[in-house]
Parts: sequence; structure tokens; C-alpha cells
Amino acid sequence: MTISQRLHLHVLPVGSVLLVALILWYVLAFALNASGVIDRVLTPRGPWTSTDLIAASLNATRPLLPAPHQLVIDIWNSITQWPLTSPRNLLLHTWVTASAALTGFAMGVVLGVMLAVCIVHSRTLDKALMPWIVASQTIPVLAIAPIVLIILGSLGVTGMLPKATIAMYLCFFPVTIATVQGLRSPQKMEMELVHTYAARRVDIFWMVRLPSSLPYLFPAFRVAIASGLVGTMVAELPTGAQAGLGARLLTGSYYGNTIQIWSALVMASLLGLALTGLVTLTERLVMRQRKGA
Repeated sequence: MTISQRLHLHVLPVGSVLLVALILWYVLAFALNASGVIDRVLTPRGPWTSTDLIAASLNATRPLLPAPHQLVIDIWNSITQWPLTSPRNLLLHTWVTASAALTGFAMGVVLGVMLAVCIVHSRTLDKALMPWIVASQTIPVLAIAPIVLIILGSLGVTGMLPKATIAMYLCFFPVTIATVQGLRSPQKMEMELVHTYAARRVDIFWMVRLPSSLPYLFPAFRVAIASGLVGTMVAELPTGAQAGLGARLLTGSYYGNTIQIWSALVMASLLGLALTGLVTLTERLVMRQRKGA
């Protein structure tokens, strides 16, 4: 299959869905904004036409649902008209959220892998830890985030680390479950073979269990990093943070600026795509190197 055929195979379905979504978005934006525009904008001006109604609905100053082009203009103006250190620049907020999410993701991966190793190598820890690991995810992050932030704040822990801790809380669970499944995936014949060579547990882990777990790990990493991004933004809401996409959402809600709110949501979506794409790229490199070896 040529490169053009591959691009056609992937771009066409994605482009078609995106086009339909944009059309529906414009229709919904017009439907939601039309009544307010008639009362506040068009009627005071005098006679108006359907063209005036469409134009005013899709370019309202404070719309119920901004049109896509309004978000593109707002994001572009935010990035190009303000320095990177300005709180009006979305790239600053994106970087603050991304750094906390990546830190929490790294912490969650370390914690999840350590728990999985303990569970796989100890039946006692398996029975003792696994129910609590599952139970921990029944607590909504909106409920636990303020508690964790207050406790860490009372201990003098502020800044990025509290947000990363909330991200870690959402990241470690899929990593733990997938790693346990992956470390247990080697076939009985493989395990018996390494036992015949009197291999130690450490050698079995590095030579058999860990390589076998890689196909399970990376899908869990994609889920974990997306969950960590959500956790980071949730953690930014109750802290009154001055920077971060969650803080940007909160500021927009305070002032009723729906365009700012939706711009932050779009940037969060793009950040989520970038982070999951980074994990996917890492997976391809690792798996290609493994096949080459």
C-alpha cells in the first residue's frame, strides 16, 4: 500500500466526520443564538433580513454556543497578540496543564507498575491490594480532589505537585490493571523453559514478563494520560489557580465569556490528542525496536 493510499484511507473518514461535525455545530450555534440576537441586537436596529439573522447569530459577542470560526479567531488572537508569559496567552495555560498532567502520568505509571509487580509476585498482596485498588476508583475525582488539595496545602505542598497527585490518582488504575494482565500473559511453556535454566525472578521479569506485557501497557498508557489530563484540569478548579486550562475555564465562567470557555476546551482537546499521539509514537518506536531485536 502506497503512502497516498494510506493517507486516503485515514484522512477521508476523519475528514468526513469532521465536516459533518462542523456543519452540525454551525446549525446548533445558529439555533441557540438566534432568539437572543433578535431581542438584543436586531430588533433595536430596525428592519432585518434572514441574512442579518444568520450573520449576527454566528458572530454574537456573548453567544450561548460560539461558532467554530469564533473559537479559531479567539485562539489565534490569544497566541499571537500576547507574550507567552501573559495570562491571556492560551499557550501558557496549556503548558501549565500539560506539565502537571505529564508529571502525574509519570507518577501514576511508576505507582501502577510497582503495585502490579507486587500483585503478580505475591498472592497475599494480590488478595490484599486488588480490592482496594478497584474500590479507589469508585470515589469521584470531583469529591476527592478538594480533600487531597486541602491536605497537601496544610502540609505546605503547593504549586504543580497537588495537581499532579490528582492526575496520578486517575492514571495509576489502568496502568496497574493492564500491567498485571501483561505480566501474567507469558505462556506456561515459556515460564517452564526459563525455570529449567534456574533463572531468578529478576531475570524472568526482564526477559519474559516485561516484554510480554508491552502490548498491554501502551493502550493503558493512552487511557491513563487522557485521564490524567482530566484530573489536572479538575484539580485546577477548586484551587483558584492563576494559570492552567482549568483556571481559564473558571475565569470564563465567572465573566460569562463562553468564547473563552470553549477556546480552553478546544485547547484541552488538542492537548489530549497531542499527549496520546506522543504515547502512540513511543509505542511504535519501542515495538519496532523490539521486533528488530
